[in-house]
Amino acid sequence: MKHHILVIDDDVSLRRVLEYNLENDGYLVQTASSGEEGLELFQQHKPSLVITDMKMTGMTGLTVLTSIKERSPETLVIILTAFGTVDLAVEAMKAGAHDYLTKPFNRDELRLTVKKALEFKGLAEENRRLKVELSDRSELRTMVGASQQMEKVFGVVRKVADTEAPVLIMGESGTGKELIARSLHANSSRREGPFVAINCAAIPRDLLESELFGHVKGAFTGAVRDKTGKFQLADGGTLFLDEVGELPVELQPKLLRALQEREVEPVGGTCSYKLDVRIVSATNVNIEKAIEQGSFREDIYYRLSVIPIQLPPLRERSGDIPLLIRYFCAKHGGEKVTFEKAALVALVNYPWPGNVRELENTVERLLIMRDADLVRLDELPGKFHEHRVSTASVLRLPEGGYSLEQLEREAVVESLERNAWNQAAAARFLRIPRHTLMYRMEKYQIALPAGARRGTAAE
Repeated sequence: MKHHILVIDDDVSLRRVLEYNLENDGYLVQTASSGEEGLELFQQHKPSLVITDMKMTGMTGLTVLTSIKERSPETLVIILTAFGTVDLAVEAMKAGAHDYLTKPFNRDELRLTVKKALEFKGLAEENRRLKVELSDRSELRTMVGASQQMEKVFGVVRKVADTEAPVLIMGESGTGKELIARSLHANSSRREGPFVAINCAAIPRDLLESELFGHVKGAFTGAVRDKTGKFQLADGGTLFLDEVGELPVELQPKLLRALQEREVEPVGGTCSYKLDVRIVSATNVNIEKAIEQGSFREDIYYRLSVIPIQLPPLRERSGDIPLLIRYFCAKHGGEKVTFEKAALVALVNYPWPGNVRELENTVERLLIMRDADLVRLDELPGKFHEHRVSTASVLRLPEGGYSLEQLEREAVVESLERNAWNQAAAARFLRIPRHTLMYRMEKYQIALPAGARRGTAAE
């Protein structure tokens, strides 16, 4: 991709020389004969680099520099100064200029100064992207689960990650929707680009449009400088619209246009910007019900949900709880900590309304408050004792009867899932010898799910 450079100088001959030399070096160049014209072009095209003369008729280079830095602090500016006015160059550097050239300068000086400036910009962007990628990889390691439900989710993620298809992740709060979104980004061809997240429910309605699409200086009271929106920040990467079901109805048409046309127009602006962004969204509300109630547009729903992913609540994949407990113990410095069997059973049987997030908070609290490296049942808060399963409540058979073989098969599968497919632990859970468990697995054709590993249960 060619770098876009804006040259501002009221000297027509110098302006033409700069344009000629920079274009010969492969840059896309625009020129302006005054500071006023330069700022207008800057507003429209957002160049990678600005080169401006210090002394011009009308608006000075210092004023141009200050205005650009107010609107876009990350834009680099090179100042041109006459020989003997180094003090002005120093003043410009204090005001935010990246570098300066003293006239007269030759072509090699110009090429070197521009090259160094753009290399600096590239390194800054690469540093930001590496931080994002490292964050993505860190988040990937938190995707823990061997249950059939999660294996299905992981299978969908593997299939669609490296596509451009919009994904809608649905599930209760705390089930890990953002982790799935980050995994989709980290396993895509966009992994080198930014991952930008915005919670549509956490930002006041009157500010959300500006956060999404940006605004220009003076668009409304308090808009003292240009603001780049999340869509533009995500250009070349992934935009994660969290809690998209809470998006105000009045903003939905503008979102639909951005999705359809792949372009956005900042609040108060007159120009639209083409974007290359993949959209991943998430919600914990029933979107279909919201459509019936008129609070969410059906056409946006179909745009966002080309690939729907439903995350199960933790209570529906209780077999993953021992794995998650072990992971959170390691994450919070409790690698040597184990759980008494009765305590582990109580944690597995708890319904976890806050899902994985609540489980992590509970494990962290238990690690802090423990007296030893064995967490006992009596150390668990009272709510876990209320949900302990009694032998009288294990079975709830239907009135019409039920197959004993099917019942036995379900008991074997559930015991394996609860113990992360550790056969020895599952056999102890069922109070049968291991060879008997293996016989039942062969009889009912129960196989280890793809991706699951034996011997990982918290015992």
